[in-house]
Amino acid sequence: MSEWEAVIGLEVHAQLRTRAKLFSSAPNAFGGEPNSQTTEVDLGMPGVLPVLNERAVDLALRAAVALGCDIQPVSRFARKHYFYPDLPKGYQISQYEEPYALGGAVLAQIDGESVSFPLTRIHMEEDAAKSVHDSSVAGSDSTHDNLNRAGVPLIEIVSEPCMHRPEQAGAYLRSLRATLRHLEVTDADMEKGQFRFDANVSVRRVGETRLGVKVELKNLNSFRNVERALSFEIERQVEVLEDGGKIDQETRHWDERAGRSTPSRSKEDADDYRYFPDPDLTPLRVTVERVEEIREALPELPHQKRQRYQDELGLSAADAGVLSEDREVALFFEETARLCGQAKSAAHWVMRDVLALVGESGQDLAALKLAPSHLARLIERVEQGSLTPASAREVLAEVARSGDDPDAVVTVIVNLLDNAY
Repeated sequence: MSEWEAVIGLEVHAQLRTRAKLFSSAPNAFGGEPNSQTTEVDLGMPGVLPVLNERAVDLALRAAVALGCDIQPVSRFARKHYFYPDLPKGYQISQYEEPYALGGAVLAQIDGESVSFPLTRIHMEEDAAKSVHDSSVAGSDSTHDNLNRAGVPLIEIVSEPCMHRPEQAGAYLRSLRATLRHLEVTDADMEKGQFRFDANVSVRRVGETRLGVKVELKNLNSFRNVERALSFEIERQVEVLEDGGKIDQETRHWDERAGRSTPSRSKEDADDYRYFPDPDLTPLRVTVERVEEIREALPELPHQKRQRYQDELGLSAADAGVLSEDREVALFFEETARLCGQAKSAAHWVMRDVLALVGESGQDLAALKLAPSHLARLIERVEQGSLTPASAREVLAEVARSGDDPDAVVTVIVNLLDNAY
């Protein structure tokens, strides 16, 4: 492997947090009865016209501005043609030759150092429907289409082929997801398909400048699977080339259980999709004033929080990275630190105990009945010596379950112990 170099690029689809779809008034919501969240526009009925969702444009611009992209004053929507059951119109409305954002970068932490990964572009597009296969039903091989997802607003974030190791791809995706969640552009719930990604990977001899034949990896539903799939595919391509074979340009499906990729279909080129400007949509025009308004309203981003936690609160780079990654965790930590006046203690308790409770619950932090004031009070009592750390952890678990005041929980526990003796 020391004689070979991998080249990796990532394509990320993030679902925007809007009430309606990109070009119709149908609700943009997860779940619901199949085919209950759709309109004539999503179905591609004759005579209907798409209308661009302005809220989706604002969210898309917010993401691009935060990532340092060059916002294009004029961009255009195009029709991307392919024929598949999950595409009722026979084409997908996307952006091709003239996307709304070019360039930009994603900042990620790798081994304690900040690394910048350049972007090629960000463009807007609508999602396809979802095909549901009945292979789980005995004797059935039919496929049904659920059109609730058809027309859901997406941004596609395309990186440059700038990564060379699987762990770089994992760090890039984690950082990008954290940034988009801080911006409240997307909920990025991967279990709901709100943050999906594909990887393009090729290999070449060390020292070569020309890119090898790329393979697209699909079905990467977790950061861990991205790294596993890339590691497997890099080794597979090297073995093929060293044995005198050639790499086919194709799409491969990652089989998580088997720990290997398998051929899915030949990889299309842009010409295969017969792109042309959508005649039903006017060009999207974005003024400098609108971009500046969005820039001024941006919240503090994860890499900015991380640096502030180190500079102002004295946290280590590792601790600052953990606490700044998730927006809700960061807000919880900051309020706890403010109330108790002990930033390092607050960081310790949040990382060790609060995140452990979150993991045990299988839900996010908001699902716990735990408030920053609860944890701040427990930290105060531990610092005063009226409560041991071990006892405080027991109280914390009960407060997270019940939402009761920590002092009241301590009183109940003390009374129970007194009665027991």
